[in-house]
Amino acid sequence: MTSEEIERAAQLLVEGGLVAVPTETVYGLGAWALDPVAVARIFTVKGRPAGHPLIVHLGSGGELDRWAAEVPESAARLAAAFWPGPLTLVLSRHPRVPSVVTGGRPTVGLRVPAHPVALALLAALDRLRPGDAAIAAPSANRFGRVSPTTAAHVRADLDDDVDMVLDGGPCAVGVESTIVDLTGERPEVLRLGGLEIEDLARVLGEMPVVASAPDGDASAGARAPGMLASHYAPRAQLLLVEPAGDVAARVAAAVARGADGGRRVAVLAPEAVLDLPDDAIELEPAGPPEDYARVLYDRLRQADRLRVDVLIVVLPPRGGLGDTVRDRLRRAATRTSP
Repeated sequence: MTSEEIERAAQLLVEGGLVAVPTETVYGLGAWALDPVAVARIFTVKGRPAGHPLIVHLGSGGELDRWAAEVPESAARLAAAFWPGPLTLVLSRHPRVPSVVTGGRPTVGLRVPAHPVALALLAALDRLRPGDAAIAAPSANRFGRVSPTTAAHVRADLDDDVDMVLDGGPCAVGVESTIVDLTGERPEVLRLGGLEIEDLARVLGEMPVVASAPDGDASAGARAPGMLASHYAPRAQLLLVEPAGDVAARVAAAVARGADGGRRVAVLAPEAVLDLPDDAIELEPAGPPEDYARVLYDRLRQADRLRVDVLIVVLPPRGGLGDTVRDRLRRAATRTSP
């Protein structure tokens, strides 16, 4: 990635363009946060309902008070501890933030990404628009589908609908940021993500509450990205198995049921599974929770490339990033459409 490409991407943003930006979590589809027309185009490209807010990406935690109407002491502590990094803080929206960014809500999600390309782009944007450098960005994929963790994923999903793709290599974390709402009486985790809740509790001095997935469809909106009961979905049907489950038996049963109809069955697990039927496809093992999170979306996309009909997934153990992976798989397995 050259400095000339970074400068060209920044210029595209101030001209109203959309740029796919690598972060440590997933690739984002970015617009200049103060351009409501460009931000509205993000919703059109993704097929994203207008009531679903975007995350505003900043160059440093020192810019918080330019984008939030109020910065509580807890927000300052979390920002100092975890930024740059996979943490989004939901705070009261500053009047300068366009309502299209926040889905019409009085709050705004803010974070500082831990990726050199994203930070270089924000710095280049600040040179063009001093003090106003912020990028509004959801994941760079069609709404509800599997998030992208490589530039190739972005191009496969969005093609010419994005004006420029910055290739920063595979994402190091591989799942979205943890979102914490600090506008209520207690800190509330709206989305599990790349930062473990235990780390939040250590800095906050208390364990935050965890919001449950809302009922209803996507058109009803959400308090933060990734909160729908059905999300992150591949085309394959997912069947989830606990670590202690009889995986080989579940796969054999799925293969048998699909024998007449030609269904393709695959399995994804932390480790290799013994005694699988010859007709089953075994994806490369995902590894322990940290590795599982990093490769999860790539494996789900691989299943679709292989035209798998049924993907049997062995869940990671509970705790830490294992909880995040389990959350993503549970939502991916809750299908509301073919």
